[in-house]
Amino acid sequence: MEKGACRYGTHRVLEPRGVLPQPAWKIDNTMEIYDNELLIDVDTLNIDAASFTQIRKQANGDAAAMAEIMLDIVAKRGKHHNPVTGSGGMLMGTVAKIGPRWEGKTAVKAGDRIATLVSLSLTPLKIDRIKKIHLDREQAEVEAQAVLFSSGIYAVLPPDMTPSLALAVLDVAGAPAQTARLVRPGQTVLVIGGGGKSGMLCMYEAKKRAGVTGRVIGMGSGEGSCARMRAMGFADAVIRADATDPLQVMRAVAEVTDGKLADVTINCVNIPGTEMASVMATKDGGTVYFFSMATSFTAAALGAEGIGKDVTMLIGNGYCKDHAVVALNTVRESPVLWNTFNALYA
Repeated sequence: MEKGACRYGTHRVLEPRGVLPQPAWKIDNTMEIYDNELLIDVDTLNIDAASFTQIRKQANGDAAAMAEIMLDIVAKRGKHHNPVTGSGGMLMGTVAKIGPRWEGKTAVKAGDRIATLVSLSLTPLKIDRIKKIHLDREQAEVEAQAVLFSSGIYAVLPPDMTPSLALAVLDVAGAPAQTARLVRPGQTVLVIGGGGKSGMLCMYEAKKRAGVTGRVIGMGSGEGSCARMRAMGFADAVIRADATDPLQVMRAVAEVTDGKLADVTINCVNIPGTEMASVMATKDGGTVYFFSMATSFTAAALGAEGIGKDVTMLIGNGYCKDHAVVALNTVRESPVLWNTFNALYA
């Protein structure tokens, strides 16, 4: 379509009019691109952890039923924007066509393999077929096409990683980059969900930034997750606790910190109802970073107010400057992370 369009994608919004693509209920997923858009032949969808968990639960763990739910979401909304969790994910594919007025931040050409670094919850997407759901790594092999707006960010896939590994790392690139910004030497850092994909990266960055005078506490709900954290060696203490039980979590953290609690708490879990555990495990004047897209920020704000806890709470913005480079290099510089991520996601 040789016509002008908004670089933020508002020209694709169908319902309601006047909003940006992410909060819109429905967007236009016609795959004939405007002159400032980029067309991608998509082969892999990396579904947001909160969304994937919800869809899997709704489908009772059946991959075929999960595929039907995903197809229905895209058919109704023009994008993979889970109506329950409000989250999406990201995609991997090959650049098929570039509009003549495309203004992307990174040099790219037709035929390049890229991963988008913007959410599927705002990306026009048309799925022809879901070939396979990978339950172990929250990915789906697809025959599909997608459109990227000029404001959208992406990364050309690195040659030293398999595509599925790179996609897994880039999917949570904001988490380690934000952790690197937040953590200071000597601090006590709690990572809730430290055995998961984003949690492992955050644990490494927290240990690196807190240094020998700091402490890193990893928390998981299952023995497998806790065993992984112990084996990786980034945690000074590992707690097995239910993140939806705030009193249990607070007591467990108090026990390993001599009652001082955490300076920084990073929430990486993929289930709802963990807001108050994060708040209560953090000392007054501390910081809680909610990377999880299952977070209710209303529950976090009103809950903290209700118990009189003075903490700074940060929304887990999936983007910060150079976050893709930081995340990829985090995996490269740690042999433990490299081996673990290759075993799980390559």
